Amino acid sequence: MVFKRMLRAFGVGGPTVDTVLANPDVRPGEVLTGEVRIAGGDHAVDIEQVKLSLVTRVEVESGDNEHNRNLEFAQVVVGRHVGVGPGQNLSLPFQFPVPLETPLTVVHGQLLRGMTMGLRTELEVRGAVDPGDLDAFNVHPIRSQEHVLNAFGALGFRFQRADNEQGRIHGVPQQLPFYQEIEFLPPQQFLSKISQLELTFVTDPHHLYVVLEADRRGGVLRAGGDTFGHFAMSHDEVLRSDWAALLHQWMEKVAGRRSFGGFGL
Repeated sequence: MVFKRMLRAFGVGGPTVDTVLANPDVRPGEVLTGEVRIAGGDHAVDIEQVKLSLVTRVEVESGDNEHNRNLEFAQVVVGRHVGVGPGQNLSLPFQFPVPLETPLTVVHGQLLRGMTMGLRTELEVRGAVDPGDLDAFNVHPIRSQEHVLNAFGALGFRFQRADNEQGRIHGVPQQLPFYQEIEFLPPQQFLSKISQLELTFVTDPHHLYVVLEADRRGGVLRAGGDTFGHFAMSHDEVLRSDWAALLHQWMEKVAGRRSFGGFGL
């Protein structure tokens, strides 16, 4: 995949840059590899720094208001003090580790509606930064995440949308300043009592933390509002577990919880 543009910081006759990914598809914890190719223009320039960033859209709450902003959540410098002569071609190879908490954008070949993910190339020249363009790549689930997602499909959950929320989830070792919510419409048997279910993964090298948030409909003997569930397992434990059964059991408890008692989750 090649992204080519004129560097705005250099003006007319300046160099151009191509960011080339060896593979635009990646999983959390893997490495994006490629090279930044710079082609000299009609005069010499000195690039103080070449930086790559992973960028995604995050929803931010401020008082009663909400707004979205693009957030850089990982960076790598691929070159410093790079001199480019007239007509000269340079190639800067890079390896970019993708954080394990990176949000997913594709599941089973389906793009997750609401998600954006991009690689940004920034060049600093004489103290000014060319902000670069945001070029999309795809983030697929790791095996343990995919095993949990398969259970949602097996039970008849329907994907609605996904987004990123600024903030932290209590009780999990979250590293990034935001988390992804993948929203599902429950199967027909639960729709009368649960309007929506949100899934969040928090992943580290050894464990997968699965956070569920069910939006329960209120009733005569049933309180409405949100109910949360937390599951923490090693990646191997996740793969050995019957997640369809676990998820179905949890949903039954949530749907049956009454305002005066109910199940402890």
